[in-house]
Amino acid sequence: MKSNSMTVGKYHVVKPNEDHPLPDSHKLTVKVTSSYENNYHSAEKVESGQFAFTAAEQGDYMACFWVPEHSPQITVTVDFDWRTGVHAKDWTNVAKKGQVDAMELELKNLYDTVQSIHEEMFYLREKEEEMQELNKATTSKMFWLSFLSLFLSLSVADYSFGT
Repeated sequence: MKSNSMTVGKYHVVKPNEDHPLPDSHKLTVKVTSSYENNYHSAEKVESGQFAFTAAEQGDYMACFWVPEHSPQITVTVDFDWRTGVHAKDWTNVAKKGQVDAMELELKNLYDTVQSIHEEMFYLREKEEEMQELNKATTSKMFWLSFLSLFLSLSVADYSFGT
């Protein structure tokens, strides 16, 4: 994820039998962390939950779900929805709250999408410039290394013919 991108997520345990409450052995412990091990969400012994945050740093983010150990082993199914960037906004709620018509809602959605693409283009340009600088530095080093190698081989050749 890019830094400063909005993220929302929601999860719930899929009950094997909707008529009965979920036993504690099927409840989840959840943790959402960044690649720098910063904790963004945690919950213990829950059937469902949700989280929202703005990414502080660029990198990979991870959601871990587990249930306490018990015997015999069980399988727990989790329904999980994670959205970032433009997709993190709930446009249906925006429409209800603002009483805007469908066209205005779609225009706002498109505007956010264009903004996201615009930001991504600047990010990619920055990365391209970094790669060009690295390429120039590598080319320069290779030139001087080749020149030095040629000079040394000529020096060795002159020395061997001179004696």
